[in-house]
Amino acid sequence: MPRPSRRTVLTTGSAAGGVLLAGGLPAQAGADDRRSAPSSPPDSLGSDPWRTVLDDADLVWRRMPKTWYEGPYLGNGFLGSGIYAEPGRETEAVRFNVQHSEVQDHRPRFGALFGLARLPIGHFTLEPVGTITSLDWRLGLRDAELTGTLTTDRGTLTIRALVHTTRSVLVVEVTPSSGERDHRWVFHPAEAISPRAAFRPLPEGYTGNPPATVEEHDGTFAAVQPLLAGGRHVTAWRERTRGSRRTLYVHVAHSFPGTAARGRALAAVRNAAQLPYDGLASTHRAWWRAFYRKSFLSLPDARLQRFYWIQLYKTASAARRDAPVMATSGPWLESTPWPATWWNLNVQLEYWLIHGSNHLELDAVTRALSEFRENLKAEMAPAYRADSLGIPRTTDAYLVNGGATSNAEGYGVGIPGQDPPTPEVGNLVWALHNVWLSYRHTMDESILRDVLFPLLRRAVSYYLHFLEPGPDGRLHLPATFSPEYGGNSRDCNYDLMLLAWGCRTLLESAELLGVRDESAPRWREVLERRAAYPTDANGFMIGADIPFAKSHRHYSHLLAVYPLYELTGRTPDERALIEKSLAHWVGFEGALQGYTFTGAASMSALLGKGEDALAYLDQLMARFIQPNTMYKESGPVIETPLSAAQSLHDMVCQSWGGVVRVFPALPAAWADLTVHDFRTQGAFRLSAVRRGGRTRWVRLVSEAGAPCVVRHGVPGAIDVRDGRGRPLRHEDAGDGSIRIALRKGGSALITARGERPDLRVTAVEPNAEAPRWGLPTP
Repeated sequence: MPRPSRRTVLTTGSAAGGVLLAGGLPAQAGADDRRSAPSSPPDSLGSDPWRTVLDDADLVWRRMPKTWYEGPYLGNGFLGSGIYAEPGRETEAVRFNVQHSEVQDHRPRFGALFGLARLPIGHFTLEPVGTITSLDWRLGLRDAELTGTLTTDRGTLTIRALVHTTRSVLVVEVTPSSGERDHRWVFHPAEAISPRAAFRPLPEGYTGNPPATVEEHDGTFAAVQPLLAGGRHVTAWRERTRGSRRTLYVHVAHSFPGTAARGRALAAVRNAAQLPYDGLASTHRAWWRAFYRKSFLSLPDARLQRFYWIQLYKTASAARRDAPVMATSGPWLESTPWPATWWNLNVQLEYWLIHGSNHLELDAVTRALSEFRENLKAEMAPAYRADSLGIPRTTDAYLVNGGATSNAEGYGVGIPGQDPPTPEVGNLVWALHNVWLSYRHTMDESILRDVLFPLLRRAVSYYLHFLEPGPDGRLHLPATFSPEYGGNSRDCNYDLMLLAWGCRTLLESAELLGVRDESAPRWREVLERRAAYPTDANGFMIGADIPFAKSHRHYSHLLAVYPLYELTGRTPDERALIEKSLAHWVGFEGALQGYTFTGAASMSALLGKGEDALAYLDQLMARFIQPNTMYKESGPVIETPLSAAQSLHDMVCQSWGGVVRVFPALPAAWADLTVHDFRTQGAFRLSAVRRGGRTRWVRLVSEAGAPCVVRHGVPGAIDVRDGRGRPLRHEDAGDGSIRIALRKGGSALITARGERPDLRVTAVEPNAEAPRWGLPTP
């Protein structure tokens, strides 16, 4: 049987083959294109590439998932539900977990991982009348819904489920056959104790919270969980029957120190229950379909393409700007030793993909660092609070660590040259690099002025207290900690690299903002006189006192290479140092984990080594990624698959250093590739098509009027035209790049000289068949 084609078309008008405008433009025209730009493409099968790639990426289950790593998952950044067999009752019940990113404890004296830990809420079991014999489920990405059937020896249960994107309500509709009419839902409150209690000894004096009590309020139930610190969280639910369909509505509310959660939860369920499933699903589906249309990527590796779109689904299920910054497992809290937010790698990797995929509406990092800056001050030792900020390794949703377990003064950020607490002091600067990325991809000056500059100034100020000249005349740092390697070292590369980036960024930001800052001379001095990054015969060391000599999953000693792009291989010696360091790092087996391979893939992409980048991603998929694309170490962690999506971005487009690089690191097998409205630094939206191993056309739309330099990759002589097809002024910028005079709202189309290629944006054909994610075989 012939394979059905995945090739469908994104057109700029209603004509069957797409409309070629005067300048030959794909969809979403810029300001100078509006006179000619027609309406959005119709949402119909066979003409909509988003529908093609999303339907192709649906996860499928033909057998019962037994763990969170195998099953479907739903969420909206706050409420999350993982779905799998009830442990020990695999043929009797299906578990729908109910967890929430705002639900946590509030006892800072026991530290972030116990006293401020995220707390488990509980789960529902769907309990059929008969014994479960089979299932057929599909997690549809386009509508963010789980649909399918559960078959028992007494009949079938047809299921539809979603977590409503704005109402934050879990809605599960069950349509039973006659033999399953008496199925039931049961809620099981969890013990409100830190999940870390199952992995580590309890702190002295720490106990779990009292048990929840279940109440009924005119047919709506509420499990009220009191907290010893005050406040509560409440799970409310109600089941409604309409004809043969029974629909469960669930909402979770958290309040501290007040007790308003009960009223909020009951009201949310009562309001939602007035609508049938389809009434709620319509607005939910509309949100998700609009979400996906902000960008487009299609590549010929079917498994990776599906993986990529699943990560976009996962991110939008786990993140919102106004939601807490993602904890280690997002909103889906499971048994874990890490029930908190981790700032020495996890957060940074979790949010990278939002920039290129054009989803800044999910940026909780910039919002949280700004909103809770006073809490960052409180995490400093008292002597440094006047002018410094930092963030500990772990915090709660309010960026509080407490520090009570390591010092009497309650601060969480260590002091260089002292231990305890561990002097891991670069985490805030690294988190602010994410904020800088949000600024650079939008050119929104308010991010620079109101968040990045004031916070980075104080984060760098902390380092300046400790820099001292050595006998060599260079500025040196006392011993600090490179995340996860073990031991403290002078001139730790993690900190030196972040400090250099921070000082350079402050100087550039001050110039852009027109600020004459009294610390600017000191920032320049640091850049001129700082100690060189410690290296040895194997490449970058951990620090001056610690060589890189054992297996280490983290690339904390390589941040200047990636993601800071301070060292990029500009000279043969610099390139050789990067290559040597990368090979030495990944050459130690034993402690390597999934994000080792995403980091290595992105560093290979920096060097233009597409084959190596793909090989690292293939290792990640084979060794670490679970059936539903989740990831685990000692417990569930979410950052690694999301950072793999960023590695794909780095292969498709890079925009560091003021140059947009189109298709900089593609493997030979990716002869065809399509990208549309990919957001780059400088606030450009990039669309480009590669066919037969050749870049056919590149289009850039400027949202901010920033300087436009593009390494386009179109072979030979080129034409550059504006949105109306007129020649556009440009000049050679060296190294295969051109500089284009592109004003705000303007667009530029780059093609081979004299060519008029097909400017439709399409999903590409896969090189080979690949199994779907999920559990697609019985």
